Amino acid sequence: MFFYGPLVIQADGKGIPLILEKTKPEQVRLGKGEKHGRKKEAIVTSVYSIEPSPRTPEQVVASYYDQISLSNPSQPQNKHLWATLDGKAAALSRLSTQVQPRAGQHIRYKIALCDGCPSLQARLTQYFPDFIQILDFIHANEYLWKVANALFGETDERRLAWMKQHTLQLLSGKTRRLIAEFRRLAKQPKTRKSTRTQLLATAKYFERNLPFMDYPTYLAHGWPIASGVIEGACRHLVKDRCELSGMRWSQRGAENLLRLRAVAENNDWDQYHAYRKQQRHLRLYGSLPLDPQPTERQSLASQPVPQAQAAPSIPLQTALSYSRMPLAV
Repeated sequence: MFFYGPLVIQADGKGIPLILEKTKPEQVRLGKGEKHGRKKEAIVTSVYSIEPSPRTPEQVVASYYDQISLSNPSQPQNKHLWATLDGKAAALSRLSTQVQPRAGQHIRYKIALCDGCPSLQARLTQYFPDFIQILDFIHANEYLWKVANALFGETDERRLAWMKQHTLQLLSGKTRRLIAEFRRLAKQPKTRKSTRTQLLATAKYFERNLPFMDYPTYLAHGWPIASGVIEGACRHLVKDRCELSGMRWSQRGAENLLRLRAVAENNDWDQYHAYRKQQRHLRLYGSLPLDPQPTERQSLASQPVPQAQAAPSIPLQTALSYSRMPLAV
């Protein structure tokens, strides 16, 4: 089924605590900065379609700060999630194989949402040069919050009014004006050093990401401007399972677990097990299982079989995706 909306991809990283290889005797007490384990970044990716939902900067500000819900918000369709510890190149390469079958004349716009990580932005440009890259609004707005806290403190009531005003400017395409304002405030003699540092850091962040912050255009087209899908996936796909208290993983074990969780999250459990059984048969007997004979097939077809028990078909792309999954599950 074709879905006539923008095609959206997202990518982000989430650390997983790994077991350190013991190259020397275990210490009685750890030294300064030493830890029992280390973290390795799992790259989480998603691809989905979504119906355009045009809105104004004022509507977004009201929704974000005053909890005024937008009417009929669009929801992601045909979403596919994945996570891997094999690095950004492996994650985005696989993501491109998920994007290719969805491409076509019915896709008018291709959107890539990112949190502003320079290395990830560069990789997205490399693997998806025809996608329009958008800086996640939530991350951009967090930099405004840091400035507000530096100027007023975290308990000052003036912060909220300041944030509403400057968020509206951000969403209205007045980012250059914000950069100039922050640099001007940083040059004032009375500005504290810590405040000056935050003002310049935010100005630099906005300046570097200006090509990805044309929010008036994005909102007018009805495109998503926040990476909530991938942020949620980082939490429930990775963090909620791999970062419980005291957990340490081998890289191979964590990788296999992430693949299984992606199978379940994408509702591909039946297809995965059918493919696993085929591969087991191939390993044991040197050939794939044969189809039932015509008479047997007719007999099976005449029997009422619940839909949940019917053998699912296995799309080629799904089979290839799971070709490295552990077989003994």
